[in-house]
Amino acid sequence: MEKYVIEGGVPLYGEVEIQSAKNAVLPLLAAAVLTEGRVVIHKCPRITDVLNMVQILEELGFATSFLGGDLTIDGAAAANHEIPSALAKELRSSVFMLGSVIARFGRARIAYPGGCDIGLRPIDLHLSGLRRLGVQINEEGGYIDCVCSRLTGAEIVLDCPSVGATENIMLAAVRAEGETLIRNAAREPEIADLANFLNRMGARVYGAGTPTVRIEGVPSLRGVEYTPIPDRIEAGTFLIASAMCGGELVLKNADAENLTSLIHKLCEISCKIHADNGKIEIQSRGRVSPKLVETSPYPGFPTDLQAQMMALACICRGSTVVVENLFETRFKHVPELIRMGADITVRGRSAFIRGVPSLKGADVFAGDLRGGAALTLAAISAEGQSSVSDLSHIDRGYSAFEFKLRALGARIRRVRI
Repeated sequence: MEKYVIEGGVPLYGEVEIQSAKNAVLPLLAAAVLTEGRVVIHKCPRITDVLNMVQILEELGFATSFLGGDLTIDGAAAANHEIPSALAKELRSSVFMLGSVIARFGRARIAYPGGCDIGLRPIDLHLSGLRRLGVQINEEGGYIDCVCSRLTGAEIVLDCPSVGATENIMLAAVRAEGETLIRNAAREPEIADLANFLNRMGARVYGAGTPTVRIEGVPSLRGVEYTPIPDRIEAGTFLIASAMCGGELVLKNADAENLTSLIHKLCEISCKIHADNGKIEIQSRGRVSPKLVETSPYPGFPTDLQAQMMALACICRGSTVVVENLFETRFKHVPELIRMGADITVRGRSAFIRGVPSLKGADVFAGDLRGGAALTLAAISAEGQSSVSDLSHIDRGYSAFEFKLRALGARIRRVRI
């Protein structure tokens, strides 16, 4: 196990390059299964979740190689349809493979997926959508077995706008016969990015990013080279870091259009933000004061920035209410923030935060990806020394996190326990 050792209490200044979006890259890797041609993902982040997905591709028979920031995938010799249990349990996004593996090989077998423990994330919507396309599914012994000799387009209405279910159905439907309509589809930017990627491969996907996605099935797809969208969650994490610590940051390769809900909050609480030509500039003096943060599907406030925003609220003037509407146990960072001197009361899905002048250094534990990032920001802004343990969670979504923070002035180092 490794941990961060952090000396807090310094402002952040400088420029930081935002990585390609984790939540865009993972479904793109699943989409690479659909073609026998060569796929190149430019600016592919070497985070644990991506590396686990690459291992899954290799187990399926795909040849992969990293050269600099480019990941090349060659599926000419791929033939396996079973996703290894050990890898599936490490990675929630392994479930994305179902749609594309079925479309490519006519069958798929996968263990129930894992990932961060942030609450129940049932895959019923994934499976019911695939059944509508003609897939026969058997769930037994912790495994999902799928068989389909011919995918057929259908109209699918999602009970809620699930990102994963929308993407999984899209991946299967692009190779189905006829037309598929997904109603009440998720609208996240990563959905539109997947559609752009598929269309570059020769698919016919329309309306991605709106509540209705239409897919005209095609018999085959070709290889492609592609650069994913910037990671709005990493960008948001650095914006919140600046708001907490004070200073001036320039975020390069950042799309402000995909962060309007956060930017609006930060501008309301006295941060100065300017966005232009793929850059976001922020100036902050610290000690700002949000009032209400309520997570909701895009374009609402992202659940993946809730923990970071709560850390900010801990050192704000006055009181803030944070409401988590998407995941029922996504407050695992609260006891750790309290150890640093935060004043937080949780009732159900709501957290009531009364701001304190500053947090104090403490030894804390990262229980999940975004909670770990929030605790890191809290430690950077706190008085004294802190440690943040179990960096395996943070490494799932942030590439070279401590190096980027150190380049901005943070006093942070990684040590082995």
